[in-house]
Amino acid sequence: MATKNQEQRTNNMDLEQLKRWRLILGASTQDQLSGFGGGQLELTADQCLMDEALSAIYDETEEGAGTSGKRSAGLGGSSPRMAKWLGDIRTYFTEDVVTVIQQDAIDRKGMKELLFEPEMLKNVQPNVQLVGTLMSLKGQIPERTKETARMVVRAVVEKIKLALEQKIRQAVMGALNRREHSPIPNASNIDWKWTIGRNLKNFNPQLQTIIPERVFFYSRAQRQNNWTVILDMDQSGSMADSVVYGAVVGSIFASLPALETHVVAFDTEVVDLSEQCGDDPVDMLFGVQLGGGTDINKSVAFCEQFIKEPAQTLFILLTDLFEGGNQSQLVRRLGEMVSSGVRVMCLLALNDSGTPCYDEALAKKLAALGIPCFACTPSLLPELIEGALRGNNLQSIADRIQAAGKKKS
Repeated sequence: MATKNQEQRTNNMDLEQLKRWRLILGASTQDQLSGFGGGQLELTADQCLMDEALSAIYDETEEGAGTSGKRSAGLGGSSPRMAKWLGDIRTYFTEDVVTVIQQDAIDRKGMKELLFEPEMLKNVQPNVQLVGTLMSLKGQIPERTKETARMVVRAVVEKIKLALEQKIRQAVMGALNRREHSPIPNASNIDWKWTIGRNLKNFNPQLQTIIPERVFFYSRAQRQNNWTVILDMDQSGSMADSVVYGAVVGSIFASLPALETHVVAFDTEVVDLSEQCGDDPVDMLFGVQLGGGTDINKSVAFCEQFIKEPAQTLFILLTDLFEGGNQSQLVRRLGEMVSSGVRVMCLLALNDSGTPCYDEALAKKLAALGIPCFACTPSLLPELIEGALRGNNLQSIADRIQAAGKKKS
């Protein structure tokens, strides 16, 4: 009896696996997969709705789904059907899957035009990829939809800020405040490492403890503009996700009194977004124009004017290094920055995947100058910033972050 029940459970499991393959491969595989399932491969009502939602994007047409072996097209243009489809994918799939399906609809089904309708845009799952699409279409968005588009962008911005702001604030203030000590006694501010190190000579063998002559405390004072942070962002189309995260991170930097923050975006032209960054990151994102060529050298030359004290300056270059300008001059400029004492790093990507496509030859030239070139996920950025401001070795930080990213993936 036990063997029979076990066999029944195995058959049920295999049937569920076949149903999942049926949803993935489409209606054209129904008969073939039914043969593997003993002729019993009927989808449930919910699975039928899931299949219909997937067919709208990945089948040739909904009507022809049973005869076509391809998954590549077929939504139909009416707003009611689109609204139902948006509702279905959000009902039956998790948020990360919704993001993938939704982006495929935008890329493959001409859904960009539907984003111009406010009622459609309200039903779309807000995410970083969608913000990138809206940024690339900003010149085409009609007036009636602009406010809804801003609401979608703001929802994504607030989500990113909620995840990162407190961690970045703690990282920055922790790095800067620990550079000096305070005479004001406060148990929560004790610098234990420094206090123990300075009082090792006072170890009492009988009590088996250290009796400190002096206890050191971290300073809580927030000096103004301790450091200058320059974020130079490549706004070419391939960097869309990185620009979204970069803009929000720039706005967080700008809100910290200990940092003088400059945010710059470039393609073949250079735009100073520092003012919009301090006011509202949504305004800054709508000030970005995705696409066009790339002149990194021109942007670095523009950013040099912001360097007042090199040893107190952090320069973050956010680019995939596909340079359309003067590469040899770019390498020379960055080398001079490093020689002057500026802490320079190149983020090849700042996104959730952390997997960049970049110019490896140029990255090696910069690495030879002591400029680490690596991708970084937003969650690891606070550690990077804190280490850079503390004066830690940038390449060691980069290696540790890359290792953490690989372990997480």
